[in-house]
Amino acid sequence: MTPQDLVVTPTGVRFLGRVFPNTVGRGGITDDKREGDGATPRGVHRLVGMLYRPDRIAQPADWALPIGPSDLWSDDPAHEDYNQMVRAPYPHSHEKLRRADPMYDLVILTDWNWPYAEAGKGSAIFIHQWRRPGFPTAGCIGFSRRDLHWIAPRITYETRLIVL
Repeated sequence: MTPQDLVVTPTGVRFLGRVFPNTVGRGGITDDKREGDGATPRGVHRLVGMLYRPDRIAQPADWALPIGPSDLWSDDPAHEDYNQMVRAPYPHSHEKLRRADPMYDLVILTDWNWPYAEAGKGSAIFIHQWRRPGFPTAGCIGFSRRDLHWIAPRITYETRLIVL
């Protein structure tokens, strides 16, 4: 572990010498992640992308990509696009990335079960804005808007998400 890693601990996420309050999945932290369990997978995860809503926020890092109106994330374990970004129209099970609420205004993508997804091991583990303090996610890591916007531009190629 280095100070550049986002380290999820029981008291918050350590990053660059600071500790940030966060939320994890409603299923807690697990060593056996399954699709739909609401759990956050324990382990070391690379950060592989950053997405943002250009109609709501400025580009948070020069490598962040805009979320468009037709951008979706496939969460259908029976489909070849499972755990991949796809575009509408998409007839299989998916999640909209361009949400009405601000939760996905800024999304950091991890390599959980990616790029070669194993069916049933769970789709995307994102880092995104929480609904409110203490309210769990569906398995992702959530931060306050202010903290997420502080963290995002400071992420480097070496930064990892480490869930203890």
